[in-house]
Amino acid sequence: MITAGTKEWCEEPGGEISGGVGLTALMVAAARAIETHRPDALARDEYAEHFVRAAPASASWPVHPREVPDGDANPLWGRLGRYFGLRTRVLDDVVLDAGNRQMVLLGAGLDTRAFRLDWPPGSVVYELDKPGVLAFKQEVLDAVGARPRTTRRTIPADLSTDWAGLLGEFRLDEPTTWVVEGLLLYLSADAERHLIEIMDRLSAPGSTIVYEIKPIRDLALARDHPIYTSTKTQIGIDLLALFDLGRRPDSAAALSSRGWTTRVHTPFDFTRRHGRGPLPDPPHDALESNRWVIATK
Repeated sequence: MITAGTKEWCEEPGGEISGGVGLTALMVAAARAIETHRPDALARDEYAEHFVRAAPASASWPVHPREVPDGDANPLWGRLGRYFGLRTRVLDDVVLDAGNRQMVLLGAGLDTRAFRLDWPPGSVVYELDKPGVLAFKQEVLDAVGARPRTTRRTIPADLSTDWAGLLGEFRLDEPTTWVVEGLLLYLSADAERHLIEIMDRLSAPGSTIVYEIKPIRDLALARDHPIYTSTKTQIGIDLLALFDLGRRPDSAAALSSRGWTTRVHTPFDFTRRHGRGPLPDPPHDALESNRWVIATK
């Protein structure tokens, strides 16, 4: 049993990830797999379905649109799944537009950007996560013969502690792209502040940070939303029980005060930009309060 802040990761025999945040990584991988097979895919990840099929806990989940009950009307694999597909595309674009040769994935989960994206010569991708997650991920990638397109360094780490010393050959003079895809949802306010401080301290001018935040404005309304009830019913994940629902810090303002240029977006901004993805669903939209923050130093 390995703890991540106040949450738990369970490692089962045979490399299975189960329980808590581990299952959410598989859920997002399943969403990426479904997105990959859409004719109008926002992002493609040919490795995603292999992660889903390799873990007994998720082996029966859908990995193709034709396998989704009720199609796009399914709150989990339709609307929330398309949300994850859109998030993948937006973060891919941020990484590519930044053009930095050094990238750090905090809470890397089953991310495969080191294998999917085109990288400038001499690039290095650091992936930080719990040991069991990284081991499972590597086992699956090895099984399908995956080869990264750039130098990739995996680092077992507890991101609720001071992990900066684990980065090894990390270059302080090199602009860095930091990707924090959903991790802050699970961390306490103090842990979020600590993470922001470390990224700021390690970032040379030209660095970029992209992350997701979700202020929970009305827990009672959110808990009854079909996205959350369907996720719990279909795959047994109570997302709101995993989120840290305490008062959130304004990390975008904190970065601005440290000299970063910050932009705060709703997911729907990118739905409209790309012409596909989730749209507002009034009156009580579970995605309405989600924000994607992009900051440049």
